[in-house]
Amino acid sequence: MMSSAVSGVSEAEVNDVFISSGESVSLSCNDALHQCSSTTWIYNNYTTSSTVEVFTGGINRNNTERSERLSLTSNCSLNIYKTTQHDAGSYICIQYVNGRLHGPYSHVFLHVLHVSSSSSSSSQTEIRANTSVTLSCQLFSYDCDHVFSYYEYQLVWMNQTDVDLQTDSRYQIRSDELCLISLTTTLVNEDDNTELRCVLKHKNDIKTSVTYTVRFTGKTSL
Repeated sequence: MMSSAVSGVSEAEVNDVFISSGESVSLSCNDALHQCSSTTWIYNNYTTSSTVEVFTGGINRNNTERSERLSLTSNCSLNIYKTTQHDAGSYICIQYVNGRLHGPYSHVFLHVLHVSSSSSSSSQTEIRANTSVTLSCQLFSYDCDHVFSYYEYQLVWMNQTDVDLQTDSRYQIRSDELCLISLTTTLVNEDDNTELRCVLKHKNDIKTSVTYTVRFTGKTSL
């Protein structure tokens, strides 16, 4: 796990949370005071070094486009509804007493697995038989390269029976970056409603996965 420190307050255990995009998640706060009016949640995303307070004194700051998807639970945990890849990053929950930091605090790294698609058809929104499709699966994270290189995570494409598609000549798998793996194949009529799954593994354990279901917008005859 990664570590960090907030000046003037003792540090609690740092947690890593792995989810797929579209899921909802609750990030735990060390609610030592049992009152959210003393709670501040700080967010730092994976692309910038800027820090944003998303909740101050238990009140939603409404200072980001995603504010309507954020809420606090009764124990001051941060709920994120229908996460996107842009929600990935570092989250810190701290509490104040009479204007002073009260510890220990909670620090959560949220990692979001996301799949996007592109097709060789004339319209990128259409997926048809006899065309090539590329699925890109990426882990969005505060420090993704560190997660993969230091903690030995890996991305794998599987079919609906959990067979590694690296062994199937129909699929071209590329992983030019640690945090990104792509799958390219030419679809046939039988692929309609087929499930392809991108899996994030840590050694032999599955941390999270995203399932992409092939759905044709038009079919060609055999």
